[in-house]
Amino acid sequence: MTGGAATHVTRVTLAAAGAVHALAGGEPLVSDWVEIDQPRVDRFADATDDHQWIHVDPERARRESPFGGPIAHGFLTLSLIPALLDGTVTLQQRMGVNYGLNRVRFTAPVPVGARVRARFAVQRVTNVDDDGVQVEWNVTLEREGSERPVCVAEFITRHYF
Repeated sequence: MTGGAATHVTRVTLAAAGAVHALAGGEPLVSDWVEIDQPRVDRFADATDDHQWIHVDPERARRESPFGGPIAHGFLTLSLIPALLDGTVTLQQRMGVNYGLNRVRFTAPVPVGARVRARFAVQRVTNVDDDGVQVEWNVTLEREGSERPVCVAEFITRHYF
């Protein structure tokens, strides 16, 4: 599989800024697998008004696409990052916010029916405000059975303890 050495689900609980700092430069944390089924893709298409046939018309996608069937939206894959992080890292905090993304690349398609998971490597932790930290996560989304990641991103979060 792609990414660091960890191949099993990793869960941690963090209750203070110092515990977040301790993750910097360590082994990636690994999420559970999530299946990307057609109803999820259809709901995402409805939510974003992106009904391109390669995502929502399985018959046409099987006939005409180079992928042999429908694929998930790249932004659907990207949108899973916060939920996958939440299932991997429990933060006992007053508040947390998604602060943004520095870089995103969709490096391979996600066929409908595939399972994906994320590896979260803490690149940098910076103190902010009162009892807060900003975390730069290097995120690699993997598709089960593929050596190539489907998405790589620098994800920024802020946490207040």
